[in-house]
Amino acid sequence: MINKLVKINARKFDFSLHRSWNARLVSAEGSLLTLLGQFEHDVNHPNLGHIKTGTHSLEYYWLDRWYSVFRFHEPEGAFRNFYCNVNQPPVLTDEGEMDYVDLDMDILVRGDLSYEILDREEFRDNSLKYRYPELTVLNALDAIQELVHLIEGRRFPFDSTVPMDVTALGKAV
Repeated sequence: MINKLVKINARKFDFSLHRSWNARLVSAEGSLLTLLGQFEHDVNHPNLGHIKTGTHSLEYYWLDRWYSVFRFHEPEGAFRNFYCNVNQPPVLTDEGEMDYVDLDMDILVRGDLSYEILDREEFRDNSLKYRYPELTVLNALDAIQELVHLIEGRRFPFDSTVPMDVTALGKAV
């Protein structure tokens, strides 16, 4: 299963496809799946700014948690930032796809580990539009609190922003 190409599908609450990309499975330890993706083209993101082609994305997904964490590195390997996504726990299929429902809220974590919670209004609007169940809303809000606790406590995966050779990691898988 390690080194397997995985198609990741981020979906809205009605299961419509929001985004899709490919990444390689780097490791699977307990409920944690670590994947490595790479941007295939330049992206201009409203919160992340310009993301260059070749930017690496080390992606942490827990099969039992309501969030995922992306660790971005520039094409040459320098650490860029973290981006946390509040989502329902992902489901990995035997066909090599991983689906999750994106619940709109995100946290941008800068290199100095300062952070900003994003898209609260989008979460509120979509919780009405899609009629999120109360338990979904509570789990999403708990995920934000848990992520803030991990960031402020410098706990995994925020325990280090030391350089990581993602380029070598990409070659190894």
